[in-house]
Amino acid sequence: MKGGIEMSDEQPKQQHTWTEEIEVLGHELVHTVKDLIAQGNVRRLVLRSPDGHVLMEIPLTAGVAVGGVVALMAPVLAALGAMAALLAHVKIEVVRSGPPGDGSGAGPTDSQLQG
Repeated sequence: MKGGIEMSDEQPKQQHTWTEEIEVLGHELVHTVKDLIAQGNVRRLVLRSPDGHVLMEIPLTAGVAVGGVVALMAPVLAALGAMAALLAHVKIEVVRSGPPGDGSGAGPTDSQLQG
């Protein structure tokens, strides 16, 4: 039996990331963030005020939707609830990974694709 590592000529597939921006009403913020987290392909959420100032960044890792992430995210969701009470509109920048249109809704435009 031979030991060792086999080398492959295959190039590793790079995962593309793409960004979309949605605007929600303040009272819909927590529900929308929970839904985005549950989709599983979201890597980062950036919450912005209507004039574009960053209010909060929420980094997410692969597979974060598995294993009761809502319980782990409870402090963040509580902060979102408090923020939502003060804001009428919030812009959410959603950074996703994987192929566009992989069951997460509408795909990105060409200008949104980053590789």
